[in-house]
Amino acid sequence: MLHKTRGIVLKTTLYSENSVVVQIFTEKFGIQSYMINGVKKPRAKISMNMLQPLHLVDMVVYHKANTNIQRISELRPAPVFRNIPYDIIKSTIVIFLNEVLYKSIRQQTTDEQLFDFIFNAICWFDETEEQNVNFHLAFLLKLSRFLGFAPSTESKSDQNYFDLQEGEFRSAVPVHPYFLVKADALVFISLFSLPFEKINEINIENKTRRSILDKILVYYTLHTASFGEIRSHQVLEDVLS
Repeated sequence: MLHKTRGIVLKTTLYSENSVVVQIFTEKFGIQSYMINGVKKPRAKISMNMLQPLHLVDMVVYHKANTNIQRISELRPAPVFRNIPYDIIKSTIVIFLNEVLYKSIRQQTTDEQLFDFIFNAICWFDETEEQNVNFHLAFLLKLSRFLGFAPSTESKSDQNYFDLQEGEFRSAVPVHPYFLVKADALVFISLFSLPFEKINEINIENKTRRSILDKILVYYTLHTASFGEIRSHQVLEDVLS
């Protein structure tokens, strides 16, 4: 049976000279793997350019329950990106976020709220004219809400430490090294709380931005099974420095 669904491209793996297996986070079915043939041919109906990290697509797919690899009847970019592929900072941020998403989301069932958040956030990032170097920080912190480990924003005047393991403010220094001091914690919470339209109002120095990102990745490691190392992390830091 054919189904229409939106999708977010996560990973493309070469299968043969002209075929690939693409993992796509779909609105209807969660994460699914699709075999696509002929992607490198000159007149390919579905080309490799359409299957880049976090590209947003409309699809018509064949879907069989309990099948590991599905098939695609039609696929087209929707919307077509205007800025991300042509902006080195935006494209590097998207590659980094793609790696984190691939290691964080596992569901092979429908999760419309998670899908809508990612889809709408990437649309906004592509459309905004601002060079938003805080976007990836805010995106990952806001994403944590949909993954089940959103940080608590409540704090008292004597709580000067944010415990990354517990996801909340503490009065005493935690017995482990996974925490933020108050100044960095307030930036952390502001990035989580403010809408994307306002995150550039947060003045963050490069050194602090790198430190906050490191702590966010620690936060994900603590709360996501088999998260592992993020390889695009250093490339992102080099581009943003």
